[in-house]
Amino acid sequence: MKHWLTIPTAVLLLVWMFGCPAAVNAQDPQTEAPPKPAAKAYPAVGSGDDQETDQGPVAVQPDDHPLTGFQELTVGIAPEKHSYWIPGLSYTNAIQSNAVTQTGGFNWNSTNYITGNFSLLQNWSTSQLSVNYSGGGAFSTDSAIGNGQFQRFGAVETFDWRRVKLTFVDQFAYLPQALFGFGAGTGLATPGVGGSLASSLPGLRSDLTPQSIFTAIGPQYANSFGTQLNYELTPRSSVTVGGVFSILRYTDPGNIESNDVILSAGYNLQVSRTNTVGMSYQFSAYEFLGSPQAMGNHVVQVAYGKKITGRLALKVAGGPEITNFRVPPGIGTNTQYISGAGSAGLSYAFSAGNVSLSFNHGTNNGSGVLLGATTDQVTGSGNVKLTRVWSGNVNLGFARNTTVAGTNETQNQTYNTLYVGAGLQRPVGRNANFTLNYTANIQTSNNAVCAEVNCGTNFTTHIITVGLKWHARPFVIR
Repeated sequence: MKHWLTIPTAVLLLVWMFGCPAAVNAQDPQTEAPPKPAAKAYPAVGSGDDQETDQGPVAVQPDDHPLTGFQELTVGIAPEKHSYWIPGLSYTNAIQSNAVTQTGGFNWNSTNYITGNFSLLQNWSTSQLSVNYSGGGAFSTDSAIGNGQFQRFGAVETFDWRRVKLTFVDQFAYLPQALFGFGAGTGLATPGVGGSLASSLPGLRSDLTPQSIFTAIGPQYANSFGTQLNYELTPRSSVTVGGVFSILRYTDPGNIESNDVILSAGYNLQVSRTNTVGMSYQFSAYEFLGSPQAMGNHVVQVAYGKKITGRLALKVAGGPEITNFRVPPGIGTNTQYISGAGSAGLSYAFSAGNVSLSFNHGTNNGSGVLLGATTDQVTGSGNVKLTRVWSGNVNLGFARNTTVAGTNETQNQTYNTLYVGAGLQRPVGRNANFTLNYTANIQTSNNAVCAEVNCGTNFTTHIITVGLKWHARPFVIR
């Protein structure tokens, strides 16, 4: 069971190997491309690191990520030129009812999370490396849940050589439950020290790493590694090619483990200062360990994007999807299923906060419960400044997972999962942040779900969390 611990170590070694040539290039006296113009933007509220509440808007650079790429679009990127690293610690207490291992029960339990956090941002003349990590122990008063550990890791490295941009992304998680909704609104939700000082470059799109069914059995670990190349054909057009390899594993039997390979190619055309259109082709291969079944997925999409630096990022994409099965999925011999796939994402920043919404529809690996699933997923979050020191947040997510084209011979299995919550946060001194959150996790299904020894079709879990997150002052590298 310890072999998964080598994944973050291997990724750190990888990004270091790529970082060394970049450090050498920093000594190259060749002329750099002129900096992109900065624009005004409003920082995310509720980070706990922006202690000076009367600050004005901060400058950000335009988001230059390709429309057909594998990263989320943003309203802008902070133009941080310094290199630094930051350690931190956090404590979170989660009081919850009706845990998944107590389906249909009414008991309450308490779980304490003690976490060590780390963020690093390293800049060179032609590249940037961002690393965020959080890991620690979880200690529950419920013997059915027990004690354990959790790990979150994310790394992004970009190389920018005028017309060529190369990006590497790795995301790892070892969690006691599904990633979907875990720690929503709390410091557990994302790796690193959090706040405006965390080195935050956008990660992989959520539809590339789906895990949206609550009732998988036992802790799970997943890793996704992606690489992408964007080449500018003209100042207004570019082509993007890339790939993502993912694994999903579990510590306990009874789940469906999988390997995913996603390859894509796209064309991007900027038709005006704020509007971009594109077309992409994506091939996905899903292999299920211990099962003869496998899927190959072909998707062609037309995309539209609108970006107003510091204010708005919008993307809409859609097109046909063809799924091929290695083994006939149900009664009969049909091994091909034709449907549609689409996604939409919106990020909007205003003077007192920000909101984000996303939607995606398509075929994926089945989140460890199904041999492939057709998923409709909606997520949203918002942050707003309430007073001089207090901020509020809301978080929600809904996913509907069904078997692809009736892949189960006896019934079409359906899982509806929902998390919804709200919270408050405020700074404590200059380097700490206090959070208070409530979240409800709800799942309904058309067949009995057995967690441990209990079975049921529906369950609701109420979670109240109190947390304190601290980080040191940044240690400047150069």
